[in-house]
Amino acid sequence: MSGIFLNPKGNNAFTELVNNRITKTYVDKTAFIGETINRLDSDGKLIAFTRPRRFGKTVMARMLASYYSKGDDCKAVFAKQKIAKFKGEKLIENKKRKVNYKMYLNRYDLIYVDMNTVDTKYLAYLKGPKADNVTDVADFLEYLIISEFKEHSEFAPILEKENTGNLGLADVLTAIHKSMGLTFVLIMDEWDLIYREYRNDEKLQKKFIDLLKGLFKSSDCLECFSLAYLTGILPIKKYNSQSALNNFDEINMLTPGTFAPYFGFTREEVDYICEQSDSPVSRSDLRDWYDGYRLKMPVQDSVTKEWRLTEVDIYNPNSVSKAVNRNECANYWSGTSSNEEVIRLINLNYEGIKTDILSLIEGAQVSFNSSKFQNDMVSINSRDDVLSLLVCLGYLGCRDGSVAYVPNREIRDALIGIVSGEDWFPRMETIERSESLLKAITVDLDGSKAAELIQDIHNSPAVSLLDYNSEESLTYCVMTGLLWSTAGKYDSHREGQAGKGRTDLVYEPRIRSSPLILIEFKYNGSAESAVSQIKKQEYFKRYAEKYTNIILVGINYSKVTKEHQCTIEKIEK
Repeated sequence: MSGIFLNPKGNNAFTELVNNRITKTYVDKTAFIGETINRLDSDGKLIAFTRPRRFGKTVMARMLASYYSKGDDCKAVFAKQKIAKFKGEKLIENKKRKVNYKMYLNRYDLIYVDMNTVDTKYLAYLKGPKADNVTDVADFLEYLIISEFKEHSEFAPILEKENTGNLGLADVLTAIHKSMGLTFVLIMDEWDLIYREYRNDEKLQKKFIDLLKGLFKSSDCLECFSLAYLTGILPIKKYNSQSALNNFDEINMLTPGTFAPYFGFTREEVDYICEQSDSPVSRSDLRDWYDGYRLKMPVQDSVTKEWRLTEVDIYNPNSVSKAVNRNECANYWSGTSSNEEVIRLINLNYEGIKTDILSLIEGAQVSFNSSKFQNDMVSINSRDDVLSLLVCLGYLGCRDGSVAYVPNREIRDALIGIVSGEDWFPRMETIERSESLLKAITVDLDGSKAAELIQDIHNSPAVSLLDYNSEESLTYCVMTGLLWSTAGKYDSHREGQAGKGRTDLVYEPRIRSSPLILIEFKYNGSAESAVSQIKKQEYFKRYAEKYTNIILVGINYSKVTKEHQCTIEKIEK
């Protein structure tokens, strides 16, 4: 017998992807099932796998459900997937035995809990008749699962015999396990919903964590599970610097371990998608927009058998899929629901976090300490807590567990959209400087002022650590300076084909009446020669019909004086 929570069956987010892989973006991640097979009935059978929204948590959870659940027959689904090649060795009845994927395929009674579904059903339940002893969503969760067990043809007689009428879920599972010798696989998707959606209800949070502790920390009930798999955004909450469920192996963006390739699409997988797809989006565009989550992974050398850490590039899988299917790289992150939380965190302004966020958007990296982070959205007491949470939410990447950065263009654009709507934004020094630079170039045509501002930008955290020894680093410096004032007003691109050659940097206005900006860079040359080059090579020719207002900018950095020079001219038509 199948239900919503007990042995669910039918199409889901995973099987639909497999069945429609010709027309949809599909990456075979079924090797992850092998990782869980290795953990069945072992010390590692409790897994908490947390990562940001839109990073495929539900698809992976549904994949495991389709594989393990007795309620489904998924032989055809997995027969041609990577998991079909799985061969392992497990200790069974104190003997090492070889195992394969068929031995566990659709062999377990599965409890699948989607906390979003539970919460939705609870809100509907509040409008109708009430059950005894159901006072909150935690009670309601137990009530729903126990109800399905009581309606199950095999389990109902046992529960009646054991008189479990008023007992909790842990007692129900223990009774069935002792009577029938069965063990369960439990999958809970969005386990941390209580901490996110009921963030100020400490009583409910404690009640919910006590429910989980009853299932996974009591020895009697722990024996009922062959595997438990939790997914969420936040790692398991700490109380007094200790995890309430410290027997779970927590795998997250800060400490991914050998599971790093399963957090999103790897670079090799994105290359494969590009090869299989007829979409016009390029590898480089996908990398620029959605790559940048660099996770450390231990790898064993096949010859020396020594372990070393290597970096795995992870792309946002949801955004890559949308870009390829819609034939356009764009900011698909803005559809997520965590922007308000980010605004709240930034506005706390612990230790100047507003300035840090602006510097991060400009390309700087900042150090932080995640060791005291309590893994929730309420116990935020410091700059380190804010940065730790932003890593968990996916708004920041993390290097070496202690260095935060903005991973890609999509996140940068999302953060720009978030901060630019705040009333403090125009008053920040870096914003005022950016607006002043654009005004000096487009309104005042003041090369001296522009050079002075570029010098300041060069000394800012986002630029000062660069090896400032080429036109490339000079270009980055100016792009950083104009980032804020041109966002939403100009589209910038580099090395665009124009006239008899290529111009270094172009800012095309979204409103035609605004000036077009053509910038040429020189390193240890002269600003005047840069402008002369624009005119001599007629870089502006391709824009002449479209724009009546064109500004030429030459920028030079002197190795001798360590100063910038800027020359600005306006083309009169």
